[in-house]
Amino acid sequence: MAILKKLIQLKTINDHETQAANYLAALFAPYPQAKVQRLTYAPGRDNLVVTIGESGPILGLSGHLDVVAPGNLADWQNDPFIPEIRAGKLYGRGAADMKSGLAAIVVAMLELLAKKQPLAGRIRLLATVGEETGEYGAAQLTKAGFADYLAGLLIAEPTDGFKKLIYTSRGVIDYQVISIGKAAHSARPQFGINAIDNLLTFYRELKIRFAKFTKIDPILGGITHSITKINGGEQVNSIPSKAEMMGNIRTIPAYPNRVFYETMENLINELNQKPGFKLSLTYSFPEEAIFGTPDSPIIQTAQKVYQRLFGHPVEVTGSLGANDGAEFLQAKGNFNSIELGPGSQTSHQSNEYVEINTYLQAIEFYQQFAIEFLKQQQ
Repeated sequence: MAILKKLIQLKTINDHETQAANYLAALFAPYPQAKVQRLTYAPGRDNLVVTIGESGPILGLSGHLDVVAPGNLADWQNDPFIPEIRAGKLYGRGAADMKSGLAAIVVAMLELLAKKQPLAGRIRLLATVGEETGEYGAAQLTKAGFADYLAGLLIAEPTDGFKKLIYTSRGVIDYQVISIGKAAHSARPQFGINAIDNLLTFYRELKIRFAKFTKIDPILGGITHSITKINGGEQVNSIPSKAEMMGNIRTIPAYPNRVFYETMENLINELNQKPGFKLSLTYSFPEEAIFGTPDSPIIQTAQKVYQRLFGHPVEVTGSLGANDGAEFLQAKGNFNSIELGPGSQTSHQSNEYVEINTYLQAIEFYQQFAIEFLKQQQ
C-alpha cells in the first residue's frame, strides 16, 4: 500500500505531475533493464514512460498522474491528501480516479522485475499528465510515437470496483460560442443588438439540426447534448453587448466528431451572414468515441484471466465517459484498448476511496494478464 499512499500524498491537482513522475521513476531506478523516459508537457508537468522486457510486441498499460481538486474540505472525513484506511477502504483524493489503478500497474511491473519473470514481449507504462482537463499528455505521447504499433492497450481507469470490462466509450466535444452585440438602453432596444437573443437563436437552431443524429449504439445509447454554462449582459436595464454559452456533446462511434464540427460551423456561418449577428465558435477537450468489438483478442484474454482469478465472468460493457485511450488509438498501427481498474464509483467526490482487496487483486490481474496477452502475440 505504500506506493499508493505516497501517490495520493502528492498534490497533482490538474498540474504538478512531475513530482509523481519523479517518485515513480525512482521506483524503477534499481532495475537497469527498465527503460525510463520522460516527455515534458510544461514546466512541472512530465509524462513518464517505462518499458520492461527485451523485445517483441508491446502491451501498453496506462494511467494518469493528475487528480481533480478536492472541493469543500469540510465534506471530507480526513485530509484528502493524507490517505486513511477505514473498514478495508483507503480514502484520499485520487484513490479511485485513478492513482489506485496507476499504482497497481506500477506494482505489477515492479514485481515482475523483482521476480525476473520472462516475458514474451514488452510492457510499457504510459503515465500521463492532464487527463482530467483535456488528455494533453496522452495526445503528446501519441504524437511522439510512444503508442505506435502497440499490440494492445489497457487503461486502468476505475470500472465499478474492477467489476466491468470496458471495450467501447463515448467521445466528447466541449465547445464555446461567443455572441457580440451592441449595447443600448433597454428603453431604446432598437439602437442596440441583443447578444443574448442571437445566442438563443443559435441554440434553438442547433437543437433542430442535432435532432437528425438519431442512431442508437446498443451499448452506449444515443448522443447527448447539454448546455452547461451561460453568461451574458452587463445590467438589467441595458441591451447586452456580449453573451457566451458553453456546451458538452457526448458522441458515439456511429458519428465521428467532424459531423458535429461541420454542423455547428455551418450554422455559425449562416447566422453570421444575417444583419446583427457576430458569433464565434471554439472547441476544447475534443475526443473521438472509442469503437471496439466485444470479441477482440485483448477482451478474450482479459476475460480468461479474470475468470481464472475470480471464479466468475466479468461484465463486458461500454463507458459513457472518455479516457486517454481515445488519444492513444490515434497512433500508428491497429490495436484495441480496454478499460479495467480497481477504483470505486466515488471519482471526483468527497471521501473518494478504493477497496483495498480490490486494489491488491488488480495488481495480480495486471501481472497475469500481461504475461498471458504477450504469449498469445507470438
